[in-house]
Amino acid sequence: MNPVTLLPFIVLIGAMFLMTRSAKKKQAAAANMRNEMQPGTGVRTIGGMYATVKELHDDTVLLEVAPGVHAIYAKNAIGAVLDDAEYNRIVHGDDEELDVDGAVVPDDASSLTELDDTDAADEADDAKTDLVKKTESDDEPAQDDKKSEGKADGETDAK
Repeated sequence: MNPVTLLPFIVLIGAMFLMTRSAKKKQAAAANMRNEMQPGTGVRTIGGMYATVKELHDDTVLLEVAPGVHAIYAKNAIGAVLDDAEYNRIVHGDDEELDVDGAVVPDDASSLTELDDTDAADEADDAKTDLVKKTESDDEPAQDDKKSEGKADGETDAK
């Protein structure tokens, strides 16, 4: 057999090997992360709920969702184990670690476009677009020729 005809198959098998290898690495990292959980650790479930680990079992985890509210989840349902600073920032709103360094994000997009006063006036005029639907009588006067074909309003040409 010609080696050129085997080349696409070899490339396909190599790509499949690399994809399964990376997937196995991701699964191993996720299992490692779940095994590192300790009671008191903040976690995020795959559903997006933030909770604190209370107890660890073989396949399950007891999570405290709110003070005094506990729920049992499968270990596979833990999406991320968060460090204390990140958990407190997200759940309790502690923003002490965030340094803005003077950068201010505008609330709207008006500062992203630079217009001088004449352009601003033109923009204001364009913003006042008439959104009322125009009828036939607004555009051109009604013609009696259309009704002289023998059709009343609402009738079609179908026979």
